Amino acid sequence: MELIFIGYPGAGKGTQAALLSQHFNNIPKISTGDILRAAVAAKTDLGLKAKLFMDAGELVPDNLIIDLVVQRISEPDSAKGYILDGFPRNIHQAQELDRVLLNYQRPIVGVISLEIEKKKVIERLTSRRVCSKCGHLYNLSSDPPPANNLCAFCSGDIYQRSDDKPETVLHRMEVYEEATRPLKVYYGSQGKLIPIDGSLSIEKVHEEIVNRVTKALAQFERWKKASP
Repeated sequence: MELIFIGYPGAGKGTQAALLSQHFNNIPKISTGDILRAAVAAKTDLGLKAKLFMDAGELVPDNLIIDLVVQRISEPDSAKGYILDGFPRNIHQAQELDRVLLNYQRPIVGVISLEIEKKKVIERLTSRRVCSKCGHLYNLSSDPPPANNLCAFCSGDIYQRSDDKPETVLHRMEVYEEATRPLKVYYGSQGKLIPIDGSLSIEKVHEEIVNRVTKALAQFERWKKASP
């Protein structure tokens, strides 16, 4: 079972991908953001190059992430499926992914597109805060950090990531619309797009995703049996 989440930064892809992973026997949730932040923290050559783009709110160039993603989905824990969060982000990446998966005979089953208003996404992102030690996420509106600005779970410092600052968020939205939204057309033409109203509660969004993905999986299994 190979699935993809697409949508605005802050639309809830990471949260919903994690819930879906748990629902389907903990198949791995693979986030390019996590992969890249780990590389930045380790100060690898890739990480240092990626940091320049991330700090500016730009998408990291394809050649810096495609090999990392392909390597990750080739690992043993991905044998029964995986959920991609944040990849592919443009048509070139999608075509390259399709080419690789063709060799494995494991095509993408469904592409979940979380639909949400831009204004609401901006509010979510600019209110987000993160623990520098354990990575726990806070939100100034719905889940504010402690008054002393130290994480309630590990006492780490809480800060606002540079890519969550207002000016960077606005730029990220523009970059997304230019490079990523055409993916909806690409996967829609393949009959794989699963649009979901991302403005609903976390629980309702998850329920709708499970229902739609279950139907997509059943359809995919029927297609496999009918194929020569």
